[in-house]
Amino acid sequence: MSTWSCDLGRSAQQNSKRWARVASRQAHYKQSRPRLSRLHGEREEKQPKRAMVGDDGVIGGAPPAAAAAAEEPHVERLPADLLAHVLSLLPSFHDLAMAGGVSRRWRRAVERSLAGRRRMSFAGQRTGDDSTARFVRAAVNLRDLDISRSCWGCQITDQGLIRISTAECVKNLTSISLWGLAGITDNGVIQLVSRAHSLQHLNIGGTFITDESLYAVAKSCINLKSIIVWSCRHVTEAGLVALVGGCRRLECINVGGMRVPPESFAGLLAISPALQIRSIPQILNANVQVS
Repeated sequence: MSTWSCDLGRSAQQNSKRWARVASRQAHYKQSRPRLSRLHGEREEKQPKRAMVGDDGVIGGAPPAAAAAAEEPHVERLPADLLAHVLSLLPSFHDLAMAGGVSRRWRRAVERSLAGRRRMSFAGQRTGDDSTARFVRAAVNLRDLDISRSCWGCQITDQGLIRISTAECVKNLTSISLWGLAGITDNGVIQLVSRAHSLQHLNIGGTFITDESLYAVAKSCINLKSIIVWSCRHVTEAGLVALVGGCRRLECINVGGMRVPPESFAGLLAISPALQIRSIPQILNANVQVS
């Protein structure tokens, strides 16, 4: 046999082995391809579809912003001003405080709703010194403050009034009601009214104040138009005289349930003949209204 024939035989043998290996690899690939396809399919199912953007915009899938908006609660899409208005309609300050803890956006909305309030009433609300003072300090445009006591209402003490007195809105308050707050004394009332220079209406009935509080009102609240001192048993004629003498714009005073005898009110009318003195047993002059 020639050398060329031997080389040709060896070359054919090597080629056959090479093709056998190739055929084996192809068979293995065909067997594993369905399994890889299934794995690839599962991997595709786990991955979110991405938007396909062309020259004219999105042509397939959902953009990330739209997907996020679809999952976002409807209330979170409200404009900030509208959300603040909705929160201002909550009847309970406890609910308002809870809403402020939802998120930073809601806390800012609560602050905005409080800043826009012109009237605030804690009557019937279960609040104390700290929480009441925080709400009042946030209400920078407040004009009417009612922290009257009720059966289940707020229990404010002198400490609460002192903290409230530092609020920015106090100098612009035109009406304050402290009706029935048994936990306050002259100390807290004096701190509050001494900064309420725009005050026109004051209700301190049913409290344990003395003449000292009326002296502070006469000195600081020269624009006062009406005051209720009903059942303030520790107020004397001297306090009433100082009040009427200092508040020259005073139009009406309610003195029912006090220990001051009715005949002593003649001195008040001598100072201000047009003054209306209410809750007394007889008419002292033509301008007095009895209720």
